[in-house]
Parts: sequence; structure tokens; C-alpha cells
Amino acid sequence: MNVLSARGALDAMADGISSALRAAQGDPSAAVAEVLGHYAADPMLLLGRDCPCRAETYIRHLLHEDVEAGWAVAALVWRPGQMSPVHAHNAWCAVGVHRGVLTETFYEPSQDDGAPPLLSGIALRRPGDITYGPARADAIHRLANLGTETAISIHAYGLPYGRFCSDLNRVFAA
Repeated sequence: MNVLSARGALDAMADGISSALRAAQGDPSAAVAEVLGHYAADPMLLLGRDCPCRAETYIRHLLHEDVEAGWAVAALVWRPGQMSPVHAHNAWCAVGVHRGVLTETFYEPSQDDGAPPLLSGIALRRPGDITYGPARADAIHRLANLGTETAISIHAYGLPYGRFCSDLNRVFAA
């Protein structure tokens, strides 16, 4: 596959997400995740895209954005040992694993005010696996690369990219 074909895969993925969003009734995260599942593990998906890692923490790279419709897709690059904070989303979220293995840890809100959320489950996410969630304060999770190789995941969120850092996550003390 050449770079033009890889660009075609990204465009096709974005078109599929756009269609899923138009057809969705209510929370679109499952429908968007299904689209990501068709493309995430394609080894050529990011061909020609520069997605370097960062030593300090995982990093996001914008792949597609529809500012008017209010959503964006980013590749997150995770070095071994890097993880997100424990968080819930203020917007719908869908994730597909492109490369490597990520550990998703789930939490329930604590009944004690101010106490950290309580561990409720763990799942391994491999290339082609998807996960998703609504914009809910009680849908708490963390993604982590606990493996020995760099991992890449593809994330679609119901926010424009420029708002990812300020409005996307509700972070909890771990």
C-alpha cells in the first residue's frame, strides 16, 4: 500500500465515523467504536504519518477533525510504562488499538466524598480491539501501556481537537 492508499484509509475511517454520527440516536460511542474496529489494526493506517512518542507521557496526534460537527480523531502514542490519569470523559469516546497492547482499568465512584474511585475491572486491548464510553462522570477508566513496546491507539471524541486538553477529561486522584 502506498501513502495515497493510507490517506484513503484515514479518509474512509473519517467518513465512516461521520456516517455513524449522523445515524446515531443518543450516545454514538458504540457506533463510532465499531467503525474504528474496521480500521484500527490496519498496519498501513498511519503510513506516511509522523506520530513520534514523547519521553514524559503519552502524546496525541490529530488525524482528522470536524470542527463544525464537534468531533475529532487522534492517534495516541504510548511508550512502555506510560498511562493516562484515572478519568471520566465529558464527551463521548471511542478507542481502537492500532499497535501494541494496552491495559484498560475500570473504576467505580467511591461512596465516600473525596475518596478515590474503586477498582472494578481490567481488560487487555490488543490490535483491532475497541472500547468506548459515554460522557458520564461515573464511567471511569485508565489506559496504560504495561508492555515492553510502544503502543498506538486511535481515539475519537465528541469534541474538537482544540478542546481535548481543557474540556475532555474529568481527572480523579488515583
